[in-house]
Amino acid sequence: GEPNLSAPAPIYADGHPDLSGLWDPVEVSSDLLDASKVQEWAQTLMTQREERFFVDNPGFQCLPRGPGYLTLERMRRIVQGPSFLAMLNEDLTYRQIFMDGRALEPEPHPTWMGYSVGRWEGDTLVVESNGYNEKTWVHRRGLSHTESLRITERYHRVDFGHMQLDVTYEDSGTFDSPLHSTIVLELAADDEML
Repeated sequence: GEPNLSAPAPIYADGHPDLSGLWDPVEVSSDLLDASKVQEWAQTLMTQREERFFVDNPGFQCLPRGPGYLTLERMRRIVQGPSFLAMLNEDLTYRQIFMDGRALEPEPHPTWMGYSVGRWEGDTLVVESNGYNEKTWVHRRGLSHTESLRITERYHRVDFGHMQLDVTYEDSGTFDSPLHSTIVLELAADDEML
């Protein structure tokens, strides 16, 4: 039969919501394209990338998209464990979020996927990330960032089949004020990533 997507959210062994599953973004709202919040150098670079049909997009070069995965309208699988959470993407990249109480590294070695730690605030998973290299984009329209980029994600599983993700991007070298995205995710209960 059909899964009841409005049933109560499952609970993990530690008493928090179980976020495990294959999630499909069904709605994205964002101010990431608000030019009034993006510094001129980044606006100019976005225009140049668009004029070149985004040929230097990391995804087009078979490279990880880094923070761009958050607003990318593609499925992702969440695997929840007691001390970590893994996010698997369709292109075989992954992200590990440490849930063992460690603090966010103040100056991590910059990588494609960054460094992430998570904690629970009630039924909301809060993930803080930094350590992204400057080769990644914030979104597929070519918005760059500096290595000072810091991202805070808030995952709230509304019910069995729905989750809301609120994202805040901070980077004083690129944005004049924090940028925000809200992504509505739906559980793809009868599907698999290809």
